[in-house]
Amino acid sequence: MQARSTWTPPRGVLGRLCAQARERAAALRPRERQLREGAGSRPAPQSLAAALGAGTDVGIVAELKRRSPSRGTLNAELAAARAARAYVEGGARAISVLTEPNDFGGADEDLLSAHAAVAVPVLRKDFHVDPLQLWEARSLGASAVLLIMRALGPERSLEMAAAAREVGIEGVFEVRDEAELEWALESGAAVIGVNRRNLETLEMSDAVIERLLPAVPPSCVAIAESGVRGSEDVARVAALGA
Repeated sequence: MQARSTWTPPRGVLGRLCAQARERAAALRPRERQLREGAGSRPAPQSLAAALGAGTDVGIVAELKRRSPSRGTLNAELAAARAARAYVEGGARAISVLTEPNDFGGADEDLLSAHAAVAVPVLRKDFHVDPLQLWEARSLGASAVLLIMRALGPERSLEMAAAAREVGIEGVFEVRDEAELEWALESGAAVIGVNRRNLETLEMSDAVIERLLPAVPPSCVAIAESGVRGSEDVARVAALGA
């Protein structure tokens, strides 16, 4: 396992996105009380882990995303509520909503719209680097938030996991190597996402999925992230433990 002290802040695309996220988090400070009150007024969220773990078939998390750094524009005219309903009608057990505005074209309104439109858990997919963002996510109706281990490192991962428990929101702990998996488990992760894509370079690696999915403990829900394009891909990652 990688030593905890060897973590260095992310570089490349991920480093830039995290820096922008810290700026957005800082801008939330004047609204902290409002966000906490908004989160507290929400009913208890649905469990993403329970939704994905139900039944014997594979649970799909369907994503709402206008564009990405790797592929450019995907759906500039995305209507969040309509797309979310279509995904759920097609069998999705949860909806993932990109809210990062600069590289992904997301917006908080997309999350609000998706949450209001469907009766399944909604994951806020963003670059969460500050506990205040978790209060914001809950106030918008999210059931879960993405927590990227490469972005946070071991110590910050523990802090963000504790903050998520305080907020009452689930974390999806994203990992790409054995050390990050260890950090996620130490943080109490119940849902672990294994990302085929390196967010610093945007390169994809099947080896990451093949190595790490079987290493996720059976007590956790494992999600295969990125590059799942059809039924053959679904069957392959399911066989590995997704």
